[in-house]
Amino acid sequence: MKKILLSLIAAIMLVPTSVKADEGMWFLMFIERLNHRDMQKMGLQLTAEEIYSINNHSLKDAIVQFNGGCTAEIISKDGLVLTNHHCGYDAIAELSTAEKNYLKDGYWAANRKAEIKPSSLYVRFFVRMDDCTKRILAVVNPSMSEADREKAINAEIAKIEKENNEGGKYTVSVRPFFQGNEYYYFVYQDYKDVRLVGTPPESLGKFGGDTDNWEWPRHTADFSMFRVYANADGSPAEYSENNVPLKPKHYLPVNLGGVKENDFAMILGYPGRTNRWMPAAGIEQNVKFAYPAWVEGAKTGMDGMKKYMNQSDALNLVYASKYASTANYWKNRQGMIDALTKFGTAKSKAAQEAKFDKWANKSANKAKYGNVVSTINKYYAMTNEKSRHDNYLQQLFRTSSFGTIGRSLGRQLDGYVKADAAKRSTMAPQITEMATEMFKELHIPAEKDILAAQLKTYATKSTGYDIVPMVKQIGDANNNDFTKYVNAAFDLSIFTSVDRIKAFLDLPSEAMLTNDPLYALSNDMVAHFGKRTDELAKAQNDYAASFRLLVEGLRESKIGAIKYPDANSTLRLTYGKVRSLPADKRNDAVVNNYTTLAGQVKKYKKGDQEFDLPARVLEMNKNKDFGRYADKDGSLHVNFLTDNDITGGNSGSPVLNGKGELIGLAFDGNIEAMAGDVIFDNKLQRTINVDIRYVLWVIENFSGAKHIVDEMTLVK
Repeated sequence: MKKILLSLIAAIMLVPTSVKADEGMWFLMFIERLNHRDMQKMGLQLTAEEIYSINNHSLKDAIVQFNGGCTAEIISKDGLVLTNHHCGYDAIAELSTAEKNYLKDGYWAANRKAEIKPSSLYVRFFVRMDDCTKRILAVVNPSMSEADREKAINAEIAKIEKENNEGGKYTVSVRPFFQGNEYYYFVYQDYKDVRLVGTPPESLGKFGGDTDNWEWPRHTADFSMFRVYANADGSPAEYSENNVPLKPKHYLPVNLGGVKENDFAMILGYPGRTNRWMPAAGIEQNVKFAYPAWVEGAKTGMDGMKKYMNQSDALNLVYASKYASTANYWKNRQGMIDALTKFGTAKSKAAQEAKFDKWANKSANKAKYGNVVSTINKYYAMTNEKSRHDNYLQQLFRTSSFGTIGRSLGRQLDGYVKADAAKRSTMAPQITEMATEMFKELHIPAEKDILAAQLKTYATKSTGYDIVPMVKQIGDANNNDFTKYVNAAFDLSIFTSVDRIKAFLDLPSEAMLTNDPLYALSNDMVAHFGKRTDELAKAQNDYAASFRLLVEGLRESKIGAIKYPDANSTLRLTYGKVRSLPADKRNDAVVNNYTTLAGQVKKYKKGDQEFDLPARVLEMNKNKDFGRYADKDGSLHVNFLTDNDITGGNSGSPVLNGKGELIGLAFDGNIEAMAGDVIFDNKLQRTINVDIRYVLWVIENFSGAKHIVDEMTLVK
């Protein structure tokens, strides 16, 4: 406890008055000392203990990480879970068929027996956290290489995780913060029996599609609902018909009062990653080399998928999830290029580093910090062209199922070939199951086109860095047209159908596997991607050490003003207020901090993939059939804005008022502030949220699933 108090006191002393209350992703265990007073001034009515407590139920007990990537919240005494539509997208797509297309048509379970279990879905509850910085840093010293440092830290982490998992009851994760200058451990409990309760049709849940993604004004019902099940005593359990709905320690009441400008708003969730300490040269590399390649490579894959998705509902379901994920980051990265360029973020970071470099080269600091900036800049200069190359290749891997086939299914077949008869008998059904699942998520004609197109993009655009030898050989022989080669490779490969894989299992041959054209190509690409020269390895080692020293030095010198840790998928709280953007003629709302159903209907385009609407929505809007969810102005509010500091991973996070009541559901940010992962923009950065009243209207009034709303605790 003493070490915690000391670190808290130090942190308090370092908090500058210039930090805005709406900036920051804060640890819950430090809320009382660092943030509580500011939050109270803004409208918080809860104690710090009511937000985070180890011994008593608190808000933290209602917040879960959803399937490892999003956030969700518990909103009933029977374990009802609310998250974004795009967070539940994979599970909904998995449960859908051409005949029962829940993704397209929506789904609402009439009763508990009708709630559907996807094959793999879990939620993670946060139990507690603690500081282990002193213990971790005690096992390292400045003379260690980064590899030796990592080895020593990982050994200590393993001990901490074992000491705190209570014999496997909990999952324990030790995470670095401030670039490895601090360490904390987190204790979680995972529940794996999570079932689909309901989802709106895609026309509402994904209204606006790629066009409106990252844009405001927005009119999207981005929500879906699930339920957590447990065994009779409330403990986690594998799926069973005998499991019962979880009785949570805490669940969120739902407020129907609506919001107005300057209302207090806080968000608890699991933000994925920010890089607010990123050096200037790193920003420059992303803007000029890495992100443009990411954008172009992603678009190549998206075009290939879309061609086939448009052919039928069945093929749309095959690629819907992969396409949505690719499209989301495609637009995000282009937005980051534009925003970082517009605001000259690299230039302002360079000015800060120049100031730091002067401080670092003072006699008292030079031994430790003198070469930090120059080492970092040297590393980025060395890796600029490589970063472009790597991003083209990464998008090939992400959008083509056969780009990494050697590492996935190929590795299994290699092990099978080398195994004895007894081992093979065990492995064969496992490999068959793996192949069967894989082929549910691909279509061979599409995969041929995607791979050929990605190889061409990679071979022709990855200038300045040597490309994969096999790709270069094929490209040189075919004027960089890979269609003929890919078609021939698919004709010959054992990896292109479940039947071919089964035939190989019956008659395994090491020579056949080694000479398989798709296997050979995949292995060559993966090996090339991971290749490091001695020079590069040294540069990476020196960079990692220097980046850690840069962050340490910026904090020590007080030149760096960031006092909260970067996001890394650990539970954080961000607070701010409902806040409008400048007036926008595209939004018919009185104040540009919300949108209405009438505004959604104005965007309606019959038959359009992104802007079509159910006829019932049009009719209900015409009749102003909003029931108890109408705002006091008579309209139905759809989405609203706050100035909370969020990023990817916060999707699905609850937006709470000062009493800890649910007022909305975070689902997006605005394109004007896409530099937000690197630098917070106090003027323009906004969180786009679904108004909880619109969520309930879709469930009860539009969908006729009032029994689900009846589970919730509604307040005004």
